[in-house]
Amino acid sequence: MSTRPSALAPFRIRNYRFQWPSDLLTSWAFEVETLVLGWYILVETGSVLLLTVLASLQFVGTLVAPVFGMIGDRMGHRDLLIAMRLAYTALSSTIMVLALTGHLSPPSVMIIVAIMGLIRPSDLGVRGALLAEIMPPEQLVGAISVARTTQDSARIAGALTGAGLFAVLGIGLVYVAIACLYVVAALLMLCLTRPKRTVTTSGLPANTHAISRLFGDLKEGIVYAWNGPGMRAALCVAFLANLTAFPFTGGLLPYIAREIFHTDQTGLGYLSASFAVGSLIGSITLSLVSGVRIARLLIGATLAWYAMLLVFVEVRTLPVAMACLVLAGIAQSMSMISAAVILMRTASAHLRGRVMGVRMMVIYGLPIGLLAAGSLIDIIGYSATGSLYAVAGFVAMMAIAVRWRADLWPVHAPANAR
Repeated sequence: MSTRPSALAPFRIRNYRFQWPSDLLTSWAFEVETLVLGWYILVETGSVLLLTVLASLQFVGTLVAPVFGMIGDRMGHRDLLIAMRLAYTALSSTIMVLALTGHLSPPSVMIIVAIMGLIRPSDLGVRGALLAEIMPPEQLVGAISVARTTQDSARIAGALTGAGLFAVLGIGLVYVAIACLYVVAALLMLCLTRPKRTVTTSGLPANTHAISRLFGDLKEGIVYAWNGPGMRAALCVAFLANLTAFPFTGGLLPYIAREIFHTDQTGLGYLSASFAVGSLIGSITLSLVSGVRIARLLIGATLAWYAMLLVFVEVRTLPVAMACLVLAGIAQSMSMISAAVILMRTASAHLRGRVMGVRMMVIYGLPIGLLAAGSLIDIIGYSATGSLYAVAGFVAMMAIAVRWRADLWPVHAPANAR
């Protein structure tokens, strides 16, 4: 008789007890920054297009995410995360100093966000690769689900505090707290013991032949991820979701709160927190269940996500919109966790960082979707744009499910392994 899985089981692993709070604090800082800077740009410029540009700049590094994965495979994912979080500290401290001295402006924010955007998109992929190194395979689904709670709870905390603190304290003092979060996250990551390496960890060579070898390694990771059983479908779903679903629950929320629901920072916080609450419910639910056919869940959850978004873009009552976002958040969490599990279960240990780097690369669909939505809203309106995105996403997801049916639906398929 199998015992019921415990949501706390991953914390029996020492390294996980340090990685989880480090990821939590980093995610909190990410979410507060996103909301605060989004509201700052919208208030200072009044432009939805500039708002989408700001949100897009946060993901400019998605195309180089496989490079970060390759570096992590070589130098160690733990050491790479430490370096990345120290970089976040330096960049957030720059905004803090500019704000406290009265020199902060929309152009300076755009420049700093663009620099951070080169690094930040790789954070989740490197986290996932490190997690797969330190966790036993049988605990991976539960560990990924519990790890997702760092993002979900951060979105709730950021939504309920970030924009409100901006209104009360000002952006400078908010950034004092953000910089402190990054510092503590880096210190916690330093407490991890380096996982045993399955490949050589020699430093990156500098000669021409070595550079060619690095590009060969990068190509190997991309080809491997694209051709693995179930991997291609998971990557297509992740790209589709970033292109057509995430824009309306992320970068466009300040516009939706202000122009559609005619509310302030508090209303923006409620909308963002609603989606995060749903996502947290989905993460916790998956951490408590066992025997789920992950690939089938990927299909059903993604379709449900688009159905709820189609309703969300049509409603004009804030409480109803919040309820839609809760349900969309549950579906989103189950969809994205399923995609991550398929990739990490299938990937060989020595290529895991590169595979997760490719997973982060497909986030490039988000800035494309954001910029296109910003332009379309000005031309055809918010409701028409939202409906177009939701319907197109639903149809494309059905096409993915049909195209890779042999990899996603049979119970004996590797992607559905229990």
